[in-house]
Amino acid sequence: MTLTTLRLSKSGAQVAFHSVGRGAPLVLIHGVGLQSAAWGPQVETLSEHNHVVALDMPGHGGSDPLPNGSALEDFVVWAAEALEALALGPVNLAGHSMGALITGGVAVEYPNLVSRVALLNPVFRRSPEARAAVEARAAEISRGELDSATPLDRWFSRAASERAAREATAGWLRAVSPEGYATAYTAFATGDDTYANRIGDIQAPLLALTGSGDGNSTPAMARAIAEAAQNGTTKIIEGHRHMAHLTAPNLVNHALANWLFQPFPREVAS
Repeated sequence: MTLTTLRLSKSGAQVAFHSVGRGAPLVLIHGVGLQSAAWGPQVETLSEHNHVVALDMPGHGGSDPLPNGSALEDFVVWAAEALEALALGPVNLAGHSMGALITGGVAVEYPNLVSRVALLNPVFRRSPEARAAVEARAAEISRGELDSATPLDRWFSRAASERAAREATAGWLRAVSPEGYATAYTAFATGDDTYANRIGDIQAPLLALTGSGDGNSTPAMARAIAEAAQNGTTKIIEGHRHMAHLTAPNLVNHALANWLFQPFPREVAS
């Protein structure tokens, strides 16, 4: 995949992305600490029938960072500006982890920009204990204490089948800008409630997918999101954790393909 860049007209910020395939547009937003390459298995498969665009989140890969202290709402504005700059019309929008928070926010604030919404390993209304833990990690990252071993142990098992995905993810974590990582992680730590009360506004077909072993983006969270949405479904990938799109790509791709064929309510009415 070739990395392409564009300039946002309002902020002048550079956005880097991969663009592959033809067909209905599918835009992918990765999780905090990663980059657009983390969508490799999805880009390879789904670009057979869709025009797939995988964005580098601000401060990650080749994209310019947002200012220090930016909140989730600022990342949502960034994503909306990027979609407008791509000029693809309403898109199928999917996000993983932090990307899922951004995707949900775009669907709430800019419904005209999306046809369908997929939230992979999303967080939703963390418990007080979980919130305290993730905010403590955000503070450590902001102090420059970058520990990649701990998240990798949460995200992956020690199975040999997951070794390559784990090593690739470790490389992305090593490559991320410390400042961009800190800004995004802080927004991630404090953003799980930002749009929680407005998930019911989302009319687009919504898929909430996670791994059965994901202790932070739990199956209960995915089910709660799907139940709150007007047209939501849940998919739980059994035996996998936070990086199911890398450790069980065939299952995740199948779920995404089914979601891509769900009719939008307005299409049914017409």
